[in-house]
Amino acid sequence: MRRRLALLVTATACLVLVAFLVPLAVLIRAVAEDRALVAATADLQGLVPLAATTATPDLATLASGADRPVTVYLPDGTPVGAPAPRTPAVELAARGRSLTAEAEGGREIVVGVQGRADGTVVLRTFVPDEELSRGVTRAWLLLAGLGMALLLVGLFVADRLARTLVTSITELSTVSHRLAGAELDARATPSGPAELRDVAGALNHLAGRIQDLLREEREQVADLSHRLRTPLTALRLEAEALGDPAEAARVTAGVDAVERAVSGLIIAARRATPSPFPAECDAAAVVRERVAFWSVLAEDTGREVRLDLVDGPLPVPVAAEDLAAAVDALLGNVFAHTPDGTPFAVSLRQDGVLSIADEGPGLPAGAGERGESTAGSTGLGLDIARRAGHTLRLSTSHTGGALVTLELLARP
Repeated sequence: MRRRLALLVTATACLVLVAFLVPLAVLIRAVAEDRALVAATADLQGLVPLAATTATPDLATLASGADRPVTVYLPDGTPVGAPAPRTPAVELAARGRSLTAEAEGGREIVVGVQGRADGTVVLRTFVPDEELSRGVTRAWLLLAGLGMALLLVGLFVADRLARTLVTSITELSTVSHRLAGAELDARATPSGPAELRDVAGALNHLAGRIQDLLREEREQVADLSHRLRTPLTALRLEAEALGDPAEAARVTAGVDAVERAVSGLIIAARRATPSPFPAECDAAAVVRERVAFWSVLAEDTGREVRLDLVDGPLPVPVAAEDLAAAVDALLGNVFAHTPDGTPFAVSLRQDGVLSIADEGPGLPAGAGERGESTAGSTGLGLDIARRAGHTLRLSTSHTGGALVTLELLARP
């Protein structure tokens, strides 16, 4: 922006300088020519009274005593004084005219002196081009220096103005990027022109409004999550009252998982700023634990589960709660959208790619769009999984069922 403003000022200043300095330079040249011609004419006019009264033999002395070279043409056409050819202008002056005419290398001034008994005497002087343009070059150099100085002053002022604008705009850009990076306490200092100050004020107001909205959203989510604790407590009591210890343990484990998810949701909702430390978990352990949880329901519904996990820990830059929620969402889709008895497979490769494939009817139209569902659900399960990984892909397995691939970006 500074460069563009500098170019704009340079172009504008050059146009203004050309519009003023070129006519002024032409005027200076014209004034110099007029000054030289007026001085030569005045010198020649001063000799006219003498030429009208001086005897013919003394006219040569008159020509040689002039301040500048003067040629005197006698009535019979004989030139005396400074040697010069007889030009058409001299012929016109011999008829009683006085004029200034162009000549090679300058201007000639001729004056016809009448009233003598022996005829008309013509006085001629020559003004060379050097005299006509004397002082013009110096004046033009002064004008060029003045124009350059004005241009530099304009560039300096433009640079200072551009620096002020760029500084303000850069600060606004920095604050906007900080806000985009979840630094909601970032604020811009109003500076620069009135328009930029208004933008800074609007940006600060927007940041404050975002903070208020997020605070209200966190409180609403936290309050809603907290209200779930009461029915969870009732479910826990009913699970403990079951006669079958295995069934009671299974239901209690499910209630515990839901309660952990609710507690994590409350903590995340009340967290004002993101943690400065990146989240990380062992993907193999989390996936194994969630598959073991869903294997109980799979056994009840007659589903075969094929599990293929990497050996050893597999660290990925995802929080354990988020990865568990993603696996639960994907496996929950298998149970929700395929009939009982449909087998499914879960695999986790060393590069952090999690794949869940089933042998069901395949993906319905519009699957994968947020909020869209053909099974009466919220349609947010895949979006939960997408937020936990880097890339989520939906395709068809080799058996014709659905294949969901989630890249977790495993750390080397």
